[in-house]
Order: sequence, then C-alpha cells, then structure tokens
Amino acid sequence: MIRTITIQVIPEEEADEQLLKNIIAAKLALPAEHITSIKKLKRSIDARSRTIKIQLHADVYIGEMPLPQEYHFFALNVSTAQTVLIAGAGPAGLFAALRLIEDGFKPIILERGKDVRARRRDLAAINREHIVNPDSNYCFGEGGAGTYSDGKLYTRSTKRGDVKKVLELLVAHGASDNILVEAHPHIGTNKLPQIIVNIRESILSSGAEIHFNTRVTDFIIHDDCFQGVVTADGKEFFGADLILATGHSARDIFELLAAKNIRIEAKSFAMGLRIEHPQTLIDTMQYRTPTRNPLLPPASYSWVEQVDGRGVFSFCMCPGGIIAPCATAGGEVVTNGWSPSKRNNPFANSGVVVAINAPDDLPEYGTLAGLRFQQQLEQMAFEAGGKTQMAPAQRMVDFVNNKLSPNLPKTSYQPGIVSAPLHELLPPLIGQTLQGAFRALSKKMKPYFTNEAVLHGVESRTSSPVRIPRDPQTLEHPEIKGLYPCAEGAGFAGGIVSAAIDGQKCAEAIIAKTMSRKKG
Repeated sequence: MIRTITIQVIPEEEADEQLLKNIIAAKLALPAEHITSIKKLKRSIDARSRTIKIQLHADVYIGEMPLPQEYHFFALNVSTAQTVLIAGAGPAGLFAALRLIEDGFKPIILERGKDVRARRRDLAAINREHIVNPDSNYCFGEGGAGTYSDGKLYTRSTKRGDVKKVLELLVAHGASDNILVEAHPHIGTNKLPQIIVNIRESILSSGAEIHFNTRVTDFIIHDDCFQGVVTADGKEFFGADLILATGHSARDIFELLAAKNIRIEAKSFAMGLRIEHPQTLIDTMQYRTPTRNPLLPPASYSWVEQVDGRGVFSFCMCPGGIIAPCATAGGEVVTNGWSPSKRNNPFANSGVVVAINAPDDLPEYGTLAGLRFQQQLEQMAFEAGGKTQMAPAQRMVDFVNNKLSPNLPKTSYQPGIVSAPLHELLPPLIGQTLQGAFRALSKKMKPYFTNEAVLHGVESRTSSPVRIPRDPQTLEHPEIKGLYPCAEGAGFAGGIVSAAIDGQKCAEAIIAKTMSRKKG
C-alpha cells in the first residue's frame, strides 16, 4: 500500500529517519514498523515564523518497497536523418537537440565558443588577467551562461512545458535526483560541467554533430525561406530549419537581423547593480537566529519594491556565492553571480535591478534601445574600474547617502573592486530608483540595509533587451519560414529550465511541421 502525505516537521525531525517515521506513523494512525519506506516527492523550507519548518510531500510505503527509479536517455541513430541546424549550445540548444534525436532528426549544433572544459582557461584569463575573449567567456561556450553561473533550476514556467522531463533528463546525465524533490533545485557550478559533457556525449553518440568555435555571421535566405548559415571561417551549413538559440548576450545576432531588415522588437528588461552581503547576515535575517542551524541551507531572499510606479527587484540571488565578471567584449564590465553546489562561500550576492520599459524609456535608440543602453552602462563601469575588469563599487548606505566609500570590505569578485561614486555614475532612472528602493527596504528588512553590503557595477544582462518575434502557433519568425527564434536571446525564456523547455518546444514545432508535410 502507498499513502501520500503532506506534513511539516522541524529540521531535526526530518534529519532523523526513525523520528520522521514515527511522526508519519502517528499522523496515519498505524504502527511505525509497518512503514517500510518513505519517498520524498517535494521538499521546501517555511521560514515565516521563528520555528523553521520543513514542508514534505511524500509517498509512504506500507508493507512494500518502492521500485528503483532510473533515468536514461535513449539515443536513436540519426546520422543519416533529416538535419536541423541549431545556433547555440546553451540549455535551449542542447535540449532542442535531445528532443529532435528522440524523434529521429539529426541536429547540427553550431557553437561560437569552446567546449566546456576549454572555456575554463578563458574564464581564468578574465579573472586574473582582465582579458575578455568575445567568443569564450561566462556567457558563450558549451552549456551557455548557466554552466559557469550557478545552475539554479527554479522556474515559474510550469505552464510552458514539461519541467519534470527537463529535470529527469538532467538526472539521466548525472545530476543528483534531489533536484526532483527540492522546491528550489540547484546543481552548482562545480557539478554542471560534467553534466554538460554527458549531454554532449549523448548527442554525438546518436550521430548528430556539434561544431565548437563556429560563430554564425550570416543567414542564407531565399524567397523569405531559411536555407542555411555562414560562419566566421567562411563555411556554409545548409538546412531548411534553424533554431536560433544564441542567448541574450549575442549582440552581433541582433545587429545581423537588423542589418538584414528581419523584424526584431525592443523589449523591456532590467538593469542595476549586484549587491554582496556576508552570508551570516542573510542567515540571521531570514532564520531569525544568531547562528544558522547546520541542518538548514544558507539562506536566500527575494524582494520587490515600487518606486514612483517603477518596479525594482532582486534577481538571481546566490547564497554562499561568488560574483563573476561576465563581459563578452573588451571595454565593458558586467557582473553576475553563481554558487557552488554546497553554497559554502562566505558571501551572498544578488542582482538589484530596475525595470526598463523599452522603447518608452529610451526613445532615442529605436529597436536596439536596450542593447545601446546596456553598452553605455557597461562601458561606464569599465572606465570607472580603471579600464580593467575591476568593478566600480560602493557600500550600500553610502550609495543611498550620496557618499563615496572611503574603503571597501573584502569581496568575492576576483578581478577586484575600486571605490566609485555609483550614485553619480548611474543614470537617475536607475540610480535614484535604486536609492528609493533601498530606503524602503531599510524599514522592512533592517539588517539588509547596511554598509557591510557592497554594490558592484553593473548588473546589465538580466534578460534580452530585444525580442525576435515568432508566430505563436508555428513558432517560426513571422517573415522567415524555417527560422525559429528560441529562448532567452529571442525574449521567450529566463533561466536554464525555461530555456530548455523553449528549446524542446521549437524542436517539437519542427517535428510537427515535418510530420504534417509527410502526411500531406
């Protein structure tokens, strides 16, 4: 017999297997020895009161044991099958490829960056030597931006597609099955690279192709139908369909589309700074205890404010994390954050960003309004950081009080930080709005508002500043048949899981179109 139960317990009760069994047995009114196994289905932390509770949704096995659960990806041999081109080997591109293989199509992935291992040398060059490789960095390369920037898997995109299937595919390729249980699943930057390698091996073992160091520079289009691409080394790849999954930082793709008069649209997005607190301060604030219970994870937070009708919010919060340099070209500084699987670094960081309504807030720039605005702020940060990858920084209270910080504490940002008047350097649209939000937070989240917190400039790549439109039914671009704008770079996703889902959806649209033609 299997009984499904939802209960709340304290961390010590969850951690003690026999104690948990006794509690569940009492709730089900049966002897504890009758319970043969407890399979957790979902787990979340409720920290709203002083007594922290763990909410568990579980299957309770009575007189029987659960069957072993294994997850696999079964690759067909597609070496001679119909080809589909995919630009970008981020989560959208990789999961699109897996989905195509399942239905007997041959994906050919073109990735501008290097494989996941070779990228490490370029990341080291950014951190230690302040050298940015425009094709291989935290944003570009195998696995995309998610590989070396955290691996958070939480998504609100449950209505867009099969979240469970995405998570199960990750488990099949080496992720812990805990991601199927945790309410806010997370893999960790230290573990993601091997999972990406395993996904690559699945794709290649099917007879599909992956080409690294292969940047798409032009599209081959005839009579408004996609026919192929040209790459930076002059090679041509042909196919009737292209899944364009190049990510939100592939500015050259936006420029290419604009130059070819292929419709794109300005899209609202958000920009601001990345803030770093001591993790112990966040733990104390969220768990309301001087010392965090070792059975609880490092605490996270999220907040939303309205300042003069404009949204301000925390973004991509990384407990026990590190701030990383995420520029994709020389002459710019971009910050982002990530956490290892244990989230055991001494700092917590998060984006703190202001909603930018494009093109209304930026009428002088036109369709590429957000892109130009991003560039301006990133170049400002580069200048303020001494024309290196050092980030201009300011203590939080000093920023609100328009005061240059005379000194700065330690930071996880490896290239280093330099004191700068961010309150003067940021445009009022961002700077003054952030100040207003922080003043409001000083009353609601008092420990959060502190000069122990340091603001790093700038957080500018929260999402794509451009939308590449597509037909809501066919998912093709409304002007170019066979062109499938996909995921974050096209403005249809935000994060690893939602991007993976969108990649699957684009693959399924191509499969459906092909099957329909064959039936016709």
